[in-house]
Amino acid sequence: MTVHALEAARRLAPRFAARAAEHDRDGSFPVEDFRDLREAGLFGLMVPRALGGLGATFAEYAAVATELARGNGATALVFNMHASVTGALGAVTEELAEALGVPAEALAARDRLLTAAAQGSWYAVAMSERGAGARLSQLSTVYEATDEGWHLKGSKTFCSGAGHADGYLVAARSSADQSVVSQFLVPAGDGLTVEPTWDALGMRATSSHDLHLDVTVPSDRLLGGVEGLALVVAQLMPHWLVASYAAVYAGVARAAIDAAAEHLNARNLSGLPAVRARLGRADAATAAAELVVAEAARRVDDAPGDEETNRWVWRAKLLAGTTAAEVAASVLEAAGTSATRRGHPLERLYRDARCGSLHPATSDVCADWLGIAALGGDPDRDGSAPRW
Repeated sequence: MTVHALEAARRLAPRFAARAAEHDRDGSFPVEDFRDLREAGLFGLMVPRALGGLGATFAEYAAVATELARGNGATALVFNMHASVTGALGAVTEELAEALGVPAEALAARDRLLTAAAQGSWYAVAMSERGAGARLSQLSTVYEATDEGWHLKGSKTFCSGAGHADGYLVAARSSADQSVVSQFLVPAGDGLTVEPTWDALGMRATSSHDLHLDVTVPSDRLLGGVEGLALVVAQLMPHWLVASYAAVYAGVARAAIDAAAEHLNARNLSGLPAVRARLGRADAATAAAELVVAEAARRVDDAPGDEETNRWVWRAKLLAGTTAAEVAASVLEAAGTSATRRGHPLERLYRDARCGSLHPATSDVCADWLGIAALGGDPDRDGSAPRW
């Protein structure tokens, strides 16, 4: 990635911030933000240069996501989903493809999807389900082979960008063998129905509605061209399923500090030592979380899937989520009652920040994973519930 992407994110963030209050109030999707992202070429952020993209590393993605979240966390969160799809696809090297048994035609199909992203298409993630969350092994959406390709049927929830994306990464279980979980890139269009269910505490502008599927897709829409890769990829690339959110919430925490400083100066409250101390602690805590996110991202680039890398991945998600919530709550208290009025930036950021610990893997799951690892166990297998 060149400096271009980070500069573009910094240029776009104020535009996103200016629109954020309206979209939060109405629960509407920030269409203009995604038009800006497309025009800036950021849909190709994680696409290899050979396919027309920017070829960003995970660390470079994290830096861009943090900056976008300083403008609007909801926009950055939806962008994260697209980056997760393109980043995971782009990370399948020839060596990994050979180890996984990915056929040449599947690699060609992957390249077509990545090229489309570099040219402006963007993808959402349809993984979570009611009663199963993001646990791939518990999904009820099923698929089966047909003469036309693959038929998928089921319902997804928390599908950020539903009704706006050009395609959806859908996880489903084989109707023939429930232990086999695969992923498909389903194009928007017939066979997909969006049910407007998203009316939540925070991240209200993500349009994370329910998505119902009863659709047949061509055979090349099976990602990897081999059934059963979803759980394998989740273990090989936990950074896209776990830590990619971390950069977003580090940005939300920093945005809360920025908004608090502006409010405190405008209200002539900056002379109060207790207020300054809250802001100082918030700054230190956010800087610590940013460093952990950066270290996790650096390790992902240097040694993806390594045992110690994965520890940092789970640490980053835990610390970013808890820090954002704690920082936003503290600076809101420092700002006083006037900042709790509906529509105030700090009121919105407080609600958005509270969502960080709830995204999979939740803070409790992250802490449990890290605790098992610290005790010498296998955190991917020794938990009381399946991670995926």
